[in-house]
Amino acid sequence: MGFFSSPIKTMDDLYLHTLQDIYYAEHQITKALPLMVDKAGNSALKQAFKKHLGETEKQITRLDEVFKILGKEPKGATCPAIDGIIKEANELMSDCDDTEVRDAAMLAAAQAVEHYEITRYGTLIAWSNQAGKANIAKILEQTLEEEKATDQKLTQLGETNVNKKAAA
Repeated sequence: MGFFSSPIKTMDDLYLHTLQDIYYAEHQITKALPLMVDKAGNSALKQAFKKHLGETEKQITRLDEVFKILGKEPKGATCPAIDGIIKEANELMSDCDDTEVRDAAMLAAAQAVEHYEITRYGTLIAWSNQAGKANIAKILEQTLEEEKATDQKLTQLGETNVNKKAAA
């Protein structure tokens, strides 16, 4: 069975597993963000992390709603991808003594998380629409738009501020 908690034999199984994957990922992100808020030296980066923590908590609530619509118990499936991204972020934070360089490393790690989430939500929206679950797609689209906006904000913050300070 590999990484999966139960065999994936049908598209419904895959759909549910992917929902459980992102549910797990969002919960891991809520655990990682407070440390990133704490470690961020740049006030704009710190504020971006705080804002995204609040958004992530709302995203979990939306996922709870999706599970309810499906008649399934909300639960996560271990996601080695998000675990690896967060582990790498933690290692980078502990390896960087320079505050500005650490901020750039955290920003890059946060964007890796955002890109992972964007792929998962995009896939789930496509599958929801394909399966005639437009109501679920609409809920997930809210989250996808937030993830894209966060990625854009981080890009802008990196290009105009954080990365320049780290390179100085």
